[in-house]
Amino acid sequence: MGSAIRFTGTGPGAHTQDGCAVELYRRLPAGGSILELGSGPGRVTHALAARGYAVTAVDNSAEMLAHVRGAETVLTDIEDLDLGRGFDAVLLASTLINFPDKGTRAALLATCRRHVRPGGAVLIERRNPATFATLQPGPAGEEAGIRHVIESVRHEGRLSHIVLRSEAADAAWTQSYTCELIDDAQMTEELASAGLRLDRWLDPPRRWALAEPT
Repeated sequence: MGSAIRFTGTGPGAHTQDGCAVELYRRLPAGGSILELGSGPGRVTHALAARGYAVTAVDNSAEMLAHVRGAETVLTDIEDLDLGRGFDAVLLASTLINFPDKGTRAALLATCRRHVRPGGAVLIERRNPATFATLQPGPAGEEAGIRHVIESVRHEGRLSHIVLRSEAADAAWTQSYTCELIDDAQMTEELASAGLRLDRWLDPPRRWALAEPT
């Protein structure tokens, strides 16, 4: 029986059935060590581990980490993490960089800098600034039989307050959150403050940034 796991992703090149960009992971050192910050239940973790990477998955939810297999798990807030060792790559996905508090963003980036080895890479996902202010209520895609709908959006300067509804055949969930517009200049500035340098953007929408320690 074929796998029913289907997710989506953006960026150049081919994508796997669960949304991973082949080119993105090809650029990571083969067999290297990866620190995944905010791993959730391991959707990305499992894809990386299956490709031979030694993954350390960090999340502050024990319920999320209970689903992670084939990786070291660490239960803690990202801002407090200090493992005392470096990694070939640090992954800060899920648009955590758009959290609407500069101090928290600085702490997240400090954790990235603290754990990336010399010559290593930090991969950061942000919300597309070109479409940030135009986000409106409506369908937001479907994956694995779950339909996502943006119920409401309220824009307030550089902030957007969003309510997302996800519907399966047997259940429905909502998530209310606020995110902040992070443009190129601000991204470069906040990276520099954390001791990181923006190397390049990995996709045309400039959602995935590749940074390195200074």
